Amino acid sequence: MAEVEKKEKKKQYDFKEFTTCEATLMMLQKAAEDGVETAFHRAADMKACPIGAESACCKHCAMGPCRLNPRDPYSKVGVCGATIDTIQSRNFARMVASGSASHTDHGMTMLDVFRGVVEGHIKDYQIKDEVKLREVAESVGISVDGKDTITIARELYNELEKTYTQVEGEIPFAKRVPPKTLEIWRKYGLVPRGAMREIMEIMHRSHMGVDQDYQNIIIQCGRAALADGWGGSMVATEISDILFGTPKPLVAAVNMGNLKEDHVNIIVHGHEPNLFESMIDSANDPVLLEEARAAGAAGIQLLGMCCSGAEVLSRHGVPHAGNFMSTELVITTGAVDAMAVDVQCIMQALPSLARCYGTRFFTTNPRCKIEGVEHIELHEHNPRECTDKIVRMAIERFKNARPEKIVIPQRRDLGVHGFSHEYINYMLGGTFRASYKPLNDNIINGRIRGVAGVVGCTNPRVRQDYVHVELVKELIKNNVLVVQTGCSQIALAKAGLMKPDAAVLAGDGLAEVCETVGMPPVLGLGSCVDNSRILVACSEMVRTGGLGNSIADLPVAGAAPEWMSEKAVAIGHYFVCSGVYTVFGVTFPIVKGTKFHKLLTEGLAEMGLGKWDFVEDPYEMARKMIAHIDERRRALGIMGPRERKLFDMADRRALETV
Repeated sequence: MAEVEKKEKKKQYDFKEFTTCEATLMMLQKAAEDGVETAFHRAADMKACPIGAESACCKHCAMGPCRLNPRDPYSKVGVCGATIDTIQSRNFARMVASGSASHTDHGMTMLDVFRGVVEGHIKDYQIKDEVKLREVAESVGISVDGKDTITIARELYNELEKTYTQVEGEIPFAKRVPPKTLEIWRKYGLVPRGAMREIMEIMHRSHMGVDQDYQNIIIQCGRAALADGWGGSMVATEISDILFGTPKPLVAAVNMGNLKEDHVNIIVHGHEPNLFESMIDSANDPVLLEEARAAGAAGIQLLGMCCSGAEVLSRHGVPHAGNFMSTELVITTGAVDAMAVDVQCIMQALPSLARCYGTRFFTTNPRCKIEGVEHIELHEHNPRECTDKIVRMAIERFKNARPEKIVIPQRRDLGVHGFSHEYINYMLGGTFRASYKPLNDNIINGRIRGVAGVVGCTNPRVRQDYVHVELVKELIKNNVLVVQTGCSQIALAKAGLMKPDAAVLAGDGLAEVCETVGMPPVLGLGSCVDNSRILVACSEMVRTGGLGNSIADLPVAGAAPEWMSEKAVAIGHYFVCSGVYTVFGVTFPIVKGTKFHKLLTEGLAEMGLGKWDFVEDPYEMARKMIAHIDERRRALGIMGPRERKLFDMADRRALETV
């Protein structure tokens, strides 16, 4: 254990304050016995800077850093004269820029792979969903009549490339935005041109001595964020569906109990699906399976972590070992033979912890290397060269370097995953009458109060999974249908809320709909980049009719209860700019009472957009989200009493016997 720094004085922790996850709790106790520390320990020992936490610090030039007083924000200015509103808006802008760059770069990677497939240079991946290809092409104005698959794909690539490179005009997926919402964007100059231009401009504007009007800066924040949500993220999701298949509901398991002591256990952690798709092929290769058996293993067990795990959980039912804050703890089981990572949410502490337990750890993406870690780069034209090597090194570790003590928490939680816009459309209306009309009708008649997106990370500054779970229980109890992505989805799956029988925890109206359709009250939509599925669903609700003319009219709300990354700020802002009331937990990097705070929490809504809010307590968060949903219902004139109950098959049989 010498690789991990130890404290001179052993500090005592109450691990139950760190997490609600039984498996993580068990591994925290084992980590303590083994003398290793994790992000939970570091967060407990390292207090957040109170000035930085509220974004009252500017370090964008060498005249600073300039620290303003969050309790008296207008008492002084920075060395250059920058006010608290300029400082906060610049800091916020750079978070949006970084977060948007992460997802748009992910999307561009997927588009590059798509181009390679279309041009025939990449053979290991193919177009698996031709129906989705045609639908996406038509949605951006490409005629598909009489054209073969490759022609359509080539035209789609050329159109979607504009998402990144275009310097004037509007990004292609702006065609999917409800006309009223698009009209508001055009009025305020919010429609993104191309992601590269918007992110470049936001970085320029937030440089010292450039844009010093917080209201002007927030417009550019909106363009950059929307270039993520309706651009890079949407491209990533749609191209992944086209290449690897659009998810459909399936039963899959989460948690550390999916590790198998008699198997070679390999975890893939990150965000880009191409690595994982090739790992699936390698782990199922008969030659490599025979090598694993020759080493004494019963087989090869592949598991996901974080968002790439959520993608293959949804597409293929590959088990998921845990969300972000369980990443270190799964290694402490001793059962992980190899962990391969690509990009995003990769803790630098993982390699040293892996060395403590003999786990082989590899980086695979040129964007994410870690000092002292073996790098096996994935090249899409020959991905198996990378993934086969990782599997063989995992087999070698299983045979020669496993620790004597292996502890696997025996906890596996089953749930239904793999919902998408396309499947929800089919689920509600069937093959010949696919439509969101049943959803809209049940919102109008009051059985479903509204829809909430509860998404995002887990954060060691709060008790792992607690806010996610308690918030969602409160929402479904009040007849709010919940959709989820990312680490939040895993938190809810561990709590048993992703199963149809969780409808017993829902209010009478939502429970009736769930029982009639046969769905859970919480629908898992995939990884954090798949938040774009929620945007598409909102647009479809508007298009279907009866719930207003813009996304801002809908009885919907969003929340990131345990957010921790800049990506979350970009996601939150593209939802706000799309018209959604969005609540963050844990912390919010804005000083309350400033003009910039008022702009985010009130001014944007006055422009016809959504608005930001910050609440730490899950029950207060639910109350405010429900209050907003009810406010939207009143504005739509649908706050009357709920109609009679839906008739299920048992009701019909009872009628027939009378």
